[in-house]
Amino acid sequence: MNELSLFNNFFDDVLPAMPDFTFTRTNSLPKVDVKETKDSYDMYMDLPGMDENDVNVELDHNVLKISSVRTENKEDKGDKNEKEGKYLIRERRMTSFSRSFTLPEDVDGSKISATFKNGILALTMPRTSAPAPKKIAITAA
Repeated sequence: MNELSLFNNFFDDVLPAMPDFTFTRTNSLPKVDVKETKDSYDMYMDLPGMDENDVNVELDHNVLKISSVRTENKEDKGDKNEKEGKYLIRERRMTSFSRSFTLPEDVDGSKISATFKNGILALTMPRTSAPAPKKIAITAA
């Protein structure tokens, strides 16, 4: 672990517990777990309150990018349907994140799959087998 990762952990662990002043970080990045198996790399990202339509996953030149932008409306009037109740004040904000990961060379990008269940995005990135050494014949000149 280097000094930069310790500094990042300070902001991840300490600042969210502090009172909401203007200097606190309002957009924290979702945490990920990555597991390596013999056949694949598996990534799990916690995205509570989201569904599969809120998340964008792209692969571009061996860089996996996971992002989301959600805008929620702000209302200060009651809803028209009085039977279900009415909002006296309703304030929501925009939330967004973007994370990029450079994948190892042995990932088969054409076979990456993603599932979303109970607020957890799961990606499976199959590994390719390492090419066997090739014997090169030498001819006399």
